[in-house]
Amino acid sequence: MGIKDSLWCIGGASRGVTGCKFSLYPMSDQFITIILDSIETTDTTKVWKLTDKLATCVRGKRSHIADVVKGFFINSYRTDIHMALEATYSKGCPGDIDADSFMDVDNEKSNEVKLKGKHFDVNSKMSFYPMGEVDYMEHIAKVVMIAKKNNVFVGSSHYASLLSGDVHDVFDTIEEICKYGEENLAHYILQVTVSVNSPTKL
Repeated sequence: MGIKDSLWCIGGASRGVTGCKFSLYPMSDQFITIILDSIETTDTTKVWKLTDKLATCVRGKRSHIADVVKGFFINSYRTDIHMALEATYSKGCPGDIDADSFMDVDNEKSNEVKLKGKHFDVNSKMSFYPMGEVDYMEHIAKVVMIAKKNNVFVGSSHYASLLSGDVHDVFDTIEEICKYGEENLAHYILQVTVSVNSPTKL
């Protein structure tokens, strides 16, 4: 890879498009049904979406990306099934040119009304990367403070912060961290794992 190729993502993304690439992992032999039911139930009309063999990518306004990813997870929830979500949120790479048209949609979240009555506890880890920032540790500290303010921060681990609480509180914290990144950074990446019904008690 040459220098020109390695520098292709320096700068801000066109029109402020936020993206998330995520994969759902229901630990069940019914995983196909669970995932397809979630796809059927979750409204994705306000985001650009592409699914491949490994993941689904959604792009558009930050609020709608947060709404859709939370919708996929909550709509996949089953009381007796361990499930995990792996997600990478990002904003600021100029190579991100898809989904510009979805920046013109309204701000009303399509899934929030149907999701708000569904509550269960989740565990999560997150790693926040302020790209190209000399004072990156200051920004990481600020997003940790967001999690503490929202009462979902439970500790630090190697390379990650640990979150726990109601599914809405955790996903709303993730959205708030993305909002911080959007308002304060040219380019950020947020990697998240969310788990529910894990048999591990630690």
